[in-house]
Amino acid sequence: MIDKTKLRQIIFDDDTPAGRRFDILLTVAIAVSLLILFVESMSNLPSWLKLTLGILEGVLTVLFTAEYIARLYCAESRRRYALSGWGIIDLLAVLPPYLTFFFPGARYMLILRSIRFIRIFRIFRLFVFLNEGELLLKAIGRSIHKIAVYFLFVLVLVICLGTLMFILESGQPDSAFKDIGTSIYWAITTLSTVGYGDITPVTPIGRLLSSFIMLLGYTLIAVPGGIVTASFINTTNEPVRDGRCPRCDSKVRKNDKFCSQCGEKL
Repeated sequence: MIDKTKLRQIIFDDDTPAGRRFDILLTVAIAVSLLILFVESMSNLPSWLKLTLGILEGVLTVLFTAEYIARLYCAESRRRYALSGWGIIDLLAVLPPYLTFFFPGARYMLILRSIRFIRIFRIFRLFVFLNEGELLLKAIGRSIHKIAVYFLFVLVLVICLGTLMFILESGQPDSAFKDIGTSIYWAITTLSTVGYGDITPVTPIGRLLSSFIMLLGYTLIAVPGGIVTASFINTTNEPVRDGRCPRCDSKVRKNDKFCSQCGEKL
């Protein structure tokens, strides 16, 4: 019987040599899996290469399945891990190859081809092995409510601006603003400074409003970055809690002035 405590230290704790080796192995496996996914998406691959990629993907699928089962087995709370964000991502990374068994009919081949690309979710797991990535995710998590309110404000703004542009432009014979939905689409592309150019105003007042929205877009784009940056700074400046570094979350001793792993001042 495998010792749960020892297995938990290897899988969930990167402070030990065995834990670091496990993380490195898993990171390499994820990178190889993503490389296989990108190559498989290319057309006109030779049959021998398709077979080789299929075998490698099968081996990796077994590896990720074993890793997911091991995480469930040794987790302090299996339910909490399974329902956590990383637990769901781990499951999404494992499921697609097995889902193909439920679609044996030839008419479902296009669906199978799409399901296989869900494996791209494995890329999110790379953040687990990056201290800065964990720190950034914490900062985003703490500012998510502010970002949600800001997103709601922008959504209301583009609806109002799109409707206003529809009122100004819809009566013109050469106008592309034929309905409010199209006008809102134009407002989104203009406010985000993308500007595809497929829809343009034809009246002088419409062009004036369009210029104002373009300038407004530059100011609005900077807001989410400022919110996350402020939260990021607050996260990195947190005092040490529960004997762990606020930057990399490594264990530190009570009288340490700097983290032995990342060098962060404590």
